[in-house]
Amino acid sequence: MKTLLIIRHAKSSWDNTDQSDIERPLNDRGKRDAPDMAKRLVQRGISIDRFVSSPAKRARQTAEYFVEEFDRKAKDIVFIPSLYHAAPETFQSIVADLDDKDDTVAIFSHNPGITSFVNMLTTARLDNMPTCAVFAVKANTEHWKDLASSSPELLFFDYPKSGKD
Repeated sequence: MKTLLIIRHAKSSWDNTDQSDIERPLNDRGKRDAPDMAKRLVQRGISIDRFVSSPAKRARQTAEYFVEEFDRKAKDIVFIPSLYHAAPETFQSIVADLDDKDDTVAIFSHNPGITSFVNMLTTARLDNMPTCAVFAVKANTEHWKDLASSSPELLFFDYPKSGKD
C-alpha cells in the first residue's frame, strides 16, 4: 500500500516586488497555516516516510514546518528542482521514481501543475488546490511506478479554511 500526500506550499509574500519568484518567502498567514496543517496530519495518525519538495523558498519553508511537526530534521527533505512549477507529467515521473521502501511520501509544490496533477489521480475534481492544501491518495500497490495505474483512492482533501466560517 502506498500513500501520497500532495501539498501546495502555504501562502507566500508579495511584499518585495524586486524579489525573484523562486525566492518568495511565506507571509504571516503561511507561517500559521503550515504548522496547523502539519498538526492535522499528525492528528489523523499519518506517518510520513519521505518529504520531497520544490526548492522554491515558499515550498521549502512549508516542508520545513511539516518536518518539524513530524519530529524530523530539515536535512531530511529531498529537493527536486523540477518540482518548481512542474507539469503534471513531471509529478508522475517523480512519483514513479520514488523509493519503494517509502510507503508514505509528502510532495510540496506549486500551482497550476499541482491542481492538474491531483485531478489526474482520482475521480475527485478540484478547480484550484488552495495554498497549504493536502490532497491524500492511497493505492494498493507495492511500487510507486504503478501508482497511477493502480486506481488511487482519495483518502482526504484538507485545506486551512476547511471547517472555518
